[in-house]
Formats: sequence, structure tokens, C-alpha cells
Amino acid sequence: MSLEAREVSWRAGGALVVDGVSLTPEPGSTVGLLGPNGSGKSSLLRLLSGVRRTAGGVVLLDGRPLPSVSRRQVARRIAVVDQHADTEVDLTVDEVVHLGRIPHRQAWAVPSPTDAAAVDEAIRQAGLAELRRRPWRTLSGGERQRTQIARALAQQPAELLLDEPTNHLDIRYQLDLLALVRNLPLTSVIALHDLNLAAMFCDHLLVLKAGRVVAGGSAKDVLTPVLIEDVYGVRAEVRQDTADGNLAIRYLPG
Repeated sequence: MSLEAREVSWRAGGALVVDGVSLTPEPGSTVGLLGPNGSGKSSLLRLLSGVRRTAGGVVLLDGRPLPSVSRRQVARRIAVVDQHADTEVDLTVDEVVHLGRIPHRQAWAVPSPTDAAAVDEAIRQAGLAELRRRPWRTLSGGERQRTQIARALAQQPAELLLDEPTNHLDIRYQLDLLALVRNLPLTSVIALHDLNLAAMFCDHLLVLKAGRVVAGGSAKDVLTPVLIEDVYGVRAEVRQDTADGNLAIRYLPG
């Protein structure tokens, strides 16, 4: 099973936001999308999910163009966690997570024991057991983010697309969340700002600038001082931690 983008492009207001981007994640891998604000990361995720149609190129799911796959099939395969999720309905955490089971149920069908088990496991994985009866409107930003991640996990997808999932989370939950995602038996594509987190948890990195790919590969190959200065406009020192082999990036003043 695979999800890939071949030379995809997308325009907004006449401007080219995603410009000929290709991405073929290895099944089961964790891919990090990097780049400054406005580089096209979020738009690329929306193309991969089918929320937006490409202006050029094609997104393929198991070799089939995504628009030719039914929405229910796509929803069973691909789960999305956006940066900003909200609801006007007064739902509890448990009810929000149950929304992830909708693609697996017939219309108006009551939740099955399989649905309940999937929701229980997703809530456990996201560390929400003590919050499952809490109303959504009473949650903090970080708690809402974890609830949305649990909703995506309850969907039991093969591909998981996450747009800045560590926003609003404290350091502990950032590390816990990305460790969870990396260890899931599925393919994940994650838009991230934190280069150190990307180096720690991603198998492959794709760096975007002004909608185009400027680098792709392992963290060791991609995250160089030259690239960081070119893409982000900051000077950085990059070294390899001798204890775990991960890169450590330190930003320099001036």
C-alpha cells in the first residue's frame, strides 16, 4: 500500500504555492516536511489527503489517481490532523475520538465493539484516559491537539498526515507524540518547524522553499549549516550527538 505525489502543483489566487513536488514515502516510514511559513507544507498535505485537487501532476493511492478513489475508501486509508481543529458542537473527548470511526460504519449504524476497542486504544495511546469525559470546550490547546490525534488513530489508517502536530504541546508531549507516531505501523508525513525534532524522529526529510523542493534525504544529509541559512535565513551549528547518533542543531546569533 502506498501514497505518493508525482510532480504536483497547486495555485492560489494565481500564485504557485506548490510547484512540481514529488514525494514517495517508503511504506511504514516517517517523513518530515520542512520549510519556513509559506513554503507550501500545509498545501502539500492537503493535496496528499485529497482535500485539494492538483493543478498539475497527480497524487496516487496504491497506483490509482486519488480523485478516482471513493471518499469512503480514502477516509479509511488516510487520516489527517490539521493545525487548527474546532467544533461548535458541545462534544466530549470520547465523542470526538469516536468521529474517527465514521468511515468504518454504515450510515446511522451504532458503534460496534470493534469501534469501541479502536477508540479505547487511541485514547490510551494519546494519554487521554483521564480526560475522555471532558467537554471539548474546556480543553487546553494541547489537550485539543492530542484529542485530534486520538481521533486520527481511531480511524486506523494506513497513512497519517499531520500538520504541525506539536503546536501547543509542552516538551514532554512533543517527544511522546512523535515517538508514538514513529513507532506506529503506518506511513506518516509530518509538517514540522522544529529541526531538532525532525532530526530525532523522521526517517526522511523533504525541505520546501517557495513551493519547490530544495533538498530531500536523511537528516544527516539534508540539515547542513548551508541549507539552514539558505532556507531559513539563520546561521546554525550542526553536530552529531555521539550518544545516540542524532543531529543537534544550535542556532547562532547574528
